[in-house]
Amino acid sequence: MKGGETFAFQAEVSRLMDILINSLYRTKEIFLRELISNASDALDKIRFLALSNNELLGKLRDLEIRISFDKEAHTLTIRDTGVGMTKDDLVNNLGTVAKSGTANFVEAMQAGVDDNNLIGQFGVGFYSVYLVADRVRVVSKNNDDHQYIWESDANASFTIMKDPRGDTLGRGTEITLFLKPDATEFQDQDKLKNLVGHYSEFITFPIYMNASSTETYEVEEEPADVEETVEEDEKDTEKTTEEDEELESTEDEETKTPKTRTETRTVWNWERVNQVKAIWTRSKEDISDEEYESFYHSLQKTDITDPLTWIHFQAEGEIEFKSILYVPGQAPKDLYTRFENKKADIKLYVRKVLITDDFDDFLPRYLNFIAGVVDSDDLPINVSRETLQENKILRVIRKKLVRKVLEMLRKLSESDEDGDDEEDEEDDEVVDSSADTESDAKKEAEEGAEDADENVEDGNASYNKFWEEFGKNIKLGVMDDGANRAKLVKLLRFVTSQSDGKWSSLEQYVDRMKDWQDSIYYIAAENAEACEKSPFMEKMRAKGLEVLYFVDALDEYMVSHMSEFDGKKLVSITKEGIKFGDEDESLMQKRDQLYADKYVALTTALKTLYGGKISRVAMSQRVVDSPAVMVTSQWGYSANMQRIMKAQTFGSGDKDSPMYGTGSAILELNPRHPIVSKLNELMASDPEKEETKDLAWLLYDTALINSGFDMSETNHFSERVHRIMKSSMGIDSMDLEPEIEVPVEEEEVDEEEEAEDLDESGTIQTDDDAESTEEADEPVVDEKDEL
Repeated sequence: MKGGETFAFQAEVSRLMDILINSLYRTKEIFLRELISNASDALDKIRFLALSNNELLGKLRDLEIRISFDKEAHTLTIRDTGVGMTKDDLVNNLGTVAKSGTANFVEAMQAGVDDNNLIGQFGVGFYSVYLVADRVRVVSKNNDDHQYIWESDANASFTIMKDPRGDTLGRGTEITLFLKPDATEFQDQDKLKNLVGHYSEFITFPIYMNASSTETYEVEEEPADVEETVEEDEKDTEKTTEEDEELESTEDEETKTPKTRTETRTVWNWERVNQVKAIWTRSKEDISDEEYESFYHSLQKTDITDPLTWIHFQAEGEIEFKSILYVPGQAPKDLYTRFENKKADIKLYVRKVLITDDFDDFLPRYLNFIAGVVDSDDLPINVSRETLQENKILRVIRKKLVRKVLEMLRKLSESDEDGDDEEDEEDDEVVDSSADTESDAKKEAEEGAEDADENVEDGNASYNKFWEEFGKNIKLGVMDDGANRAKLVKLLRFVTSQSDGKWSSLEQYVDRMKDWQDSIYYIAAENAEACEKSPFMEKMRAKGLEVLYFVDALDEYMVSHMSEFDGKKLVSITKEGIKFGDEDESLMQKRDQLYADKYVALTTALKTLYGGKISRVAMSQRVVDSPAVMVTSQWGYSANMQRIMKAQTFGSGDKDSPMYGTGSAILELNPRHPIVSKLNELMASDPEKEETKDLAWLLYDTALINSGFDMSETNHFSERVHRIMKSSMGIDSMDLEPEIEVPVEEEEVDEEEEAEDLDESGTIQTDDDAESTEEADEPVVDEKDEL
């Protein structure tokens, strides 16, 4: 730039460029975010200063940002009507790495002003322009100085000169980037619109783009030779009659109307590209449900369903931030097929400028369905704005977000429970209610943040709807999040034997428990029908006990992480050792001993017969109508768990494990059942009889099937059933009868003859046809010849 004053950079530019391009910024497009952020800072400054002196705005009262590009000149221009820079500002702020005019301004105003909305370190953010430009020109006008031009090609120096054009800006800054050959994509208006929408959609000030569009318009067609047309009209007029003259007059009027054609042209207009407002900065009382839903759709552009519920809150304390978190109305179809790679769609903003939407640390994996925004005015960020400097701050934000999501779900679940009209817990508490000890509470208070201006909305939302969409996530949370397990367990829902197919919480189950009941009972099976028909339910129905139905593949995995709820132990009714609080334990022990003595021959013979297929045979009063059940040991895999393991893609079944199969199971017999009583007699009289053994094995097989286990030796089962059928039907031998003889019938011979009578065309001849054919084949003999 001729006639300008040259200055040397205070930092080694080559080293600076290496850091910027290779270390700090992962994508070139970051430069636009930085420039818009800086422009917003400048606009914030002049707006703040104008509060005390409105004359500073002058004629430029519209605070805005404008973006334009010139494909022929290969330039991109960003202009704002902010505070502008003096010559000294240009030297100091653009000539020094990590030197920030904004930072200086914040320090100057911090004592008396809290809401400056000023962010970032201008120096480094500005230098991101060299990711896409090999030369940059900055024109700036401050109210306290002339208009100056700053220019540099990122070598060792930059040039500043007074603008010879005079005051063309009025106030503000205009940055022109001379794009590199490989950065022409930033001259595409759709690309620029997308970048502004992605990173700077919620900037307070309007952002306009000089965008082109095509419009149609009408043009007048070129007339024919006017003189020739006039002469012809005069001749025609002399020859026409009065009627013709009237008609001709009408035609003349029509010909006077000019003929037009449609053409297209390209027009340029300033189009606003940041239409969506940052509603999280407003008070919840001023925001309607429609605005919340509209804002959700601006975040989740591919989701056409309205959110199920949301929470709007402000955190105060060690770190201050505002947030709106949403629960979608519907789970993505691939939520669980790509569960490990799915992250919560949380966007992190610093003063309404997007920092990242690709953080793994905001929410745990089981809350990956949550969508929303987090915005902080004082969040510490590194110079690239892409990674938080302090992991401790991230942990505080994460902990707070998790707590608020669970609070939102708790309130939604309580709104679904009948008769729950109590007021919710206080929202503005510092200490999490799940803190187990005083030290934990103190630690959480130090790390957490105090809530203010919280809003939880559920509209017409139903927790049952949420559970059907995202219930698996809550179960995974119970398994993975020990710190919040107590809260998550309260969010679980199950169908029970007494809920008529409706969802029930554990709290509701406990409220319905018998006075003497000290355990929460559950049964795991493939579906509710299998649970209902299980022989293990016989005793539960007889006692009027409610049983949870575990029909989801995650349920048994989950229950291993929650042994009890509200002081009540969770007990599987398909495992050994079940007891009921309404029974006299001493009386039960005496009765069990009497049954054991009575059936000692049967239990001994069956254990010998079954060998390692079971661990033992015992008499039990667990069942009422069934003769026997196969009970799982306390640490063995249940029948349902074994079914799930076999169904898994890489599940080998681990058949060698003592917990797999029925090797560790107990065959419990119903001592009052007639089949058991009769089999006891048979075993006592002749245990080696084949029919008796078959009956014993059939008892094992039916107990296995009814208890939900798979039968591995189906061929042996079939053979035994056939032998029992033979005996019950009085069949002496299972030898096969001789094969039946098929007699040869005459009809078959006739059919063969008819097949031979097929004519050349493939048709079947009848007897009449055959006779006529024979007559036709005979030679015609004249009577005279015959004489």
